[in-house]
Amino acid sequence: MQHTMISQYHFKFEELHVYQKAIEFGELVHSQIAAFPKIEDYRLSAQFARAANSISFNIAEGSGSSDASFLNYPRISRDSSREGLTATTKALVRNYITLEQCEKNRGLLVEINKMLAALMKHLNNKNSP
Repeated sequence: MQHTMISQYHFKFEELHVYQKAIEFGELVHSQIAAFPKIEDYRLSAQFARAANSISFNIAEGSGSSDASFLNYPRISRDSSREGLTATTKALVRNYITLEQCEKNRGLLVEINKMLAALMKHLNNKNSP
């Protein structure tokens, strides 16, 4: 499922599959937290949304840098994905999401992490002498 906007204007990073998957995860989380109780608005919901959105935001932000500088941004995205996993677990434990939703989140996060690892390896190889 591709969520990137169809436009005659686009940035190169929007073509990255990891960016597209990160957008998908962010939108999935957005739909899930809509059903969370009101008490979580400035707690788990907000933290979960920030972590989920941070993955794609950092890919986009870093893409305009040199390869050496860009390398730090997938690392931050990876950290955010781990935070998203923790928020997923907390949402399941609190019965805000189903086991099926939890597994979907976890599957996307594993896929995103593998893609981020491949991106970092690619950037490292480009910067090696």
